[in-house]
Amino acid sequence: MKKWTVVIILASAMFVMVLDSTVMNVSISAVVKDLNTTVSAMQGAITFYTLTMAALMLLGGKLGDVWGRKRALVIGAMVYALGSLITALSQTFAQLFVGWSIIEGLGAVLVIPAIAALVATNYKGGDRLKAYAIIGGVSGAAAAAGPLIGGYFTTYLSWRYVFVGEVIIMAVVLLFSRLIYDEKLKGKIPKIDLASVLLSASGFTVLVFGMLQSKVWGWIRPRSIPTINGVEIAPFGISLTAWLILAGLILLYFFIKRQQKLERENKNPLVKVSMLKIPQLRSGLTVLMGQYLVIGAVFFVIPVYLQMTLGMDALQTGLKILPLSIALILFSIVGTRLAGSWSTKKIVKTGQYLLVFGVVMLIGSIDTELKNGFFAIGMFVLGGGLGLLASQLGNVNISSVPDKDSSEVGGVQGVFQNLGTTIGTALIGSVLVGALTTSFVSNIQSSDLPSNVKSYVQTNSQAGVAIVPVSEVQSYAESQGLSAQEAATVSDTYASSQVKALRSALFILLIVSLMATLFANNIPDTMVKSKKQ
Repeated sequence: MKKWTVVIILASAMFVMVLDSTVMNVSISAVVKDLNTTVSAMQGAITFYTLTMAALMLLGGKLGDVWGRKRALVIGAMVYALGSLITALSQTFAQLFVGWSIIEGLGAVLVIPAIAALVATNYKGGDRLKAYAIIGGVSGAAAAAGPLIGGYFTTYLSWRYVFVGEVIIMAVVLLFSRLIYDEKLKGKIPKIDLASVLLSASGFTVLVFGMLQSKVWGWIRPRSIPTINGVEIAPFGISLTAWLILAGLILLYFFIKRQQKLERENKNPLVKVSMLKIPQLRSGLTVLMGQYLVIGAVFFVIPVYLQMTLGMDALQTGLKILPLSIALILFSIVGTRLAGSWSTKKIVKTGQYLLVFGVVMLIGSIDTELKNGFFAIGMFVLGGGLGLLASQLGNVNISSVPDKDSSEVGGVQGVFQNLGTTIGTALIGSVLVGALTTSFVSNIQSSDLPSNVKSYVQTNSQAGVAIVPVSEVQSYAESQGLSAQEAATVSDTYASSQVKALRSALFILLIVSLMATLFANNIPDTMVKSKKQ
């Protein structure tokens, strides 16, 4: 047991990192009510939490090289605990956004790369493989347990207690961090290239912000045009979303070119982009991003469906997600055991196929009542796929490079992980709002409702239909002067439109899941062994 003390400490820190977003997802309706905000605002907070990590994770990994990995872990844990405390005490959405989306994210960019590097430092050979499997399994368990933990506390106490618990866990990590071994820094302390930091951070931020705003502005054709000092911003009649995505890609292109230049000159790049030429690493990172894109999308869309369409509370939402939670933990263990007889590629491919099959079952099971058992089976299958992937990908990525580059790969892995979650939440959330708007407006226009009602809906849906509880739609419609029968028609139309929108969002997720299977070809056929420096 003493041998595994270090990985238990590191896994505890990773548990908190992953727990955060899934906890917040099932608490959406409670937080919206408590802080007097909206679902769209919460989508933004969820997206910016992972975006902060994606944008600055490379810097966090490099700071670990400058300060030492254990010191980076300690500083990051302290920052994270501060953010959790601010979140727990927040009285406004702005306070929650600063505490959770920004400060906690800044702490995580130091902690996550340090965890990957410290595992490589403290364990060798077969023990290292087991340690990475434990970290992967705990990450999966955190994603799985988050909905249940968040659901229980939100329903019976308050969502705030979860963040108080995170402060306590990080305090324990700090207390026992002295037991973690870290190699002393050797040679000249590397300098951090500020231009690289600015290019990567601004590139990721602009790219994902554009995706996030697509639900309001539209992708290509403007749905709603933002204005500055009364001037509409839609160059050449094209949505600002498209321009922001293009600008983000250009910034990231220049970031990559600068890293290549610094590497050729034997200077200190923020990340050695030459590592991405390693087929095993490139494949592992791409599959990892696809995995977390699915996680981000599912943990946003499904709670919205269960709470806004079906009217479930946070605990009921957590219980509906429980089959995924159980399967994720179970198949993380199964994946580790299978590694002795199955190739790594076979385990990863099987996990990807389970994701595809699980999404198909979810699409078929979603309706306005959810009385069939296919939803639970679909969630279980989806969790099984996520569990198999979690058991393998960490070791696939870290073992593809020498030990000296483990921190750097840990940072890159964190970028792909959080970029996947961010894109999943932003992209699928955008599809959800867009499909809801199209379906609701179309159904209202083809109904027998009075022309003034149709005109009202058409006019007030230009910027997108808000995601609100179905149970509140009828009373709102009646407050606008509609009869009880007309209000009931609007409510039923809205409910069916939500279901159609959810299916559309999940269908896009199905396409992404299928595409992700194409990127697993360079996952090794044989067992991945830790590479010696």
